[in-house]
Amino acid sequence: MENTSIDIRELNQRINQKSAFIDLLSLELNKAIVGQKYMLERLMIGLLAQGHVLLEGVPGLAKTLAIKSLATAINGKFARIQFTPDLLPADIVGTMIYNQQQNQFQVRKGPIFANFILADEINRAPAKVQSALLEAMQERQITLGENTYGLEEPFLVLATQNPIEQEGTYPLPEAQVDRFMLKIVVGYPQLEEERMIIRQNINPSAMPKINPIITPKDILEARNLVREVYMDEKIEKYILDIVFATRQPENYKLQRLKPLISYGASPRASINLALASKAYAFIKRRGYVIPEDVRAVCMDVMRHRVGLTYEAEAESMTSEMIVSEILNAVEVP
Repeated sequence: MENTSIDIRELNQRINQKSAFIDLLSLELNKAIVGQKYMLERLMIGLLAQGHVLLEGVPGLAKTLAIKSLATAINGKFARIQFTPDLLPADIVGTMIYNQQQNQFQVRKGPIFANFILADEINRAPAKVQSALLEAMQERQITLGENTYGLEEPFLVLATQNPIEQEGTYPLPEAQVDRFMLKIVVGYPQLEEERMIIRQNINPSAMPKINPIITPKDILEARNLVREVYMDEKIEKYILDIVFATRQPENYKLQRLKPLISYGASPRASINLALASKAYAFIKRRGYVIPEDVRAVCMDVMRHRVGLTYEAEAESMTSEMIVSEILNAVEVP
């Protein structure tokens, strides 16, 4: 046991040193983005845990600015794809173009070949386009003609959904939403924050410029360290209990939820909850996961993975309410 405690102490010191860039990155991003600390923290979790993020919020909440600023601060390539009903898969992944001079086909790569992809209003594009993007997210490679091209790491997709308009949209199928590590619901800024936003935007000279703080290589190194963050067996069991309570609520004295859940969270939920908890511990500059880390990221990992029955909808129950009830019922180690 003595060895383990020494190892954890050493790991804690190493992670404390190596995670110093998190504070610098936060300071740099907060120059341009007023408020929205929660969203920025979740973007960093996705980046460090190698998971993609789905953002839901009304227009004008700095979603585009956030990922653009993050790309600049990390000195990575940024691409924005505006999803529309007439978009084709080739518009995202690229296509083969015939070169008359050389009498051969050449590859023209699409905007997906970047480090940070903003998929704006993903629910506006047809299923074929959505699946092309989701395949790239999962496989991290693109096949054009006979050749397969790997995507550059770090590779982070931030997809946005507008919850207001439902006309002419193609909602993401539940199985595809599961590919996103986190689903974040973005709220409005506070009154004082919005006052600062007005001042920044009225006066162009007040708009701060984001400077590159770290490199993509630093992020890849940090990702390897995130995987090393220590997770005790009790924490593993806690994660499994939360996920299994969505599948078999009756085993956790939650019989009331049984008729409200149409399907529980998939094994991806367990994996992503563990990885996001480790990334959260890393952001807090700790070398080990505590139950509070799991609880902090649980809602964002689980809210899009719990299916509701018609009965739940009739009772105005949301997946957030169900996850909250599970968190209150499952024993904390």
